[in-house]
Amino acid sequence: MITLRRSRERGHFDHGWLKTYHTFSFDQYYDPAHMHFRNLRVINEDLIHPGAGFPSHPHRDMEIVTYVLDGELTHCDSMGHEAVLRQHDVQAMTAGAGITHSEGNRSRDRAAHLLQIWILPRTRGLTPRYEDKTIAESDKRGRWRLIVSPDGRDDSLPISQDVSIYASVIPAGTTLDKTLAVDRHAWVQVARGAVDLNGAALGQGDGAAVSDERRLSLTANEDSEILLFDLD
Repeated sequence: MITLRRSRERGHFDHGWLKTYHTFSFDQYYDPAHMHFRNLRVINEDLIHPGAGFPSHPHRDMEIVTYVLDGELTHCDSMGHEAVLRQHDVQAMTAGAGITHSEGNRSRDRAAHLLQIWILPRTRGLTPRYEDKTIAESDKRGRWRLIVSPDGRDDSLPISQDVSIYASVIPAGTTLDKTLAVDRHAWVQVARGAVDLNGAALGQGDGAAVSDERRLSLTANEDSEILLFDLD
């Protein structure tokens, strides 16, 4: 079964400095029909105006993944990390027992475009941790590149949950398949482009919840960037 979540149906707020789209209920957006999918709690698509950003704020007991699509994002946290994330960078942070961080766009003329993803952790009260990595487009082009996993396998970033996140850039006119293990679920998020997922048309910002399907087939109608979440 594939259930579509259209981009136009997401929660949307324009705060001036921030344009944000919420796949699931978040902050001021509440929709009891879209609270989460399995352990996937948040997918926010954010566009942060040049010179703006999120001031220092706390998190706890959440696995937070940031995937940068364009521009740059400066991350600073209470563990002493400071990093500038750019296109093709991915960040994984365990908030655990508690962490504060800020995220800002220091560019003078270019918006930061990113997906922020929250995943419910396997265990509460974990020791906070942070890591980021650049995944070259060539590593994603025409294949599934594992970027986040529960065990850090295949040079991916580790998180504390049985969730694996794959990224791919699928060239126009080509098809990429993915086989799910028995009793696994998936979420497909179109970061950019347009694809057919098992015959269903998905555009930029669209998502799809997948259950009781073993094989997924994605055909790109234009060059497309996709995130695929393999969930228990």
